[in-house]
Amino acid sequence: MKQEGNELRTYMAKPKEMKRKWYVVDASGKTLGRLSTEVASILRGKHKPIFTPHVDTGDHVIILNAGEIVLTGKKLSDKLYHRHTGHPGGLRTRTAQEMRDKRPEKMLELAIKGMLPKNSLGRQMIKKLHVYAANEHPHQAQSPENYELRG
Repeated sequence: MKQEGNELRTYMAKPKEMKRKWYVVDASGKTLGRLSTEVASILRGKHKPIFTPHVDTGDHVIILNAGEIVLTGKKLSDKLYHRHTGHPGGLRTRTAQEMRDKRPEKMLELAIKGMLPKNSLGRQMIKKLHVYAANEHPHQAQSPENYELRG
């Protein structure tokens, strides 16, 4: 906050001023929900002192080893993922175990997307998420930094 005369001014981030960093997160052995909340916070920009709710202040996040994510309890067999083809009777359901085996990237993307705003700002933020099932990624040119998760 800047003080000019007797009035106090609040700083508002502007999209043109944003400096975006790239972070690499290793998901092997991490719990799905705990990883997702922290990554969603980075995508939103809440870790920065210039966070402004109506501006995308977040950074890019690369998640590696999505296939080695951990779910607690009986979620592997009980948690269900639904999608609809758009045709009558077209509801398709997969368990978390099937999802982790066939499309582990999608499982993480859905968890993180659900924690972002449900508007055009959230759609802009999810584009900065890059999830890979393996240990390699094609973003070496951006020189990403390793990010250590809390806890």
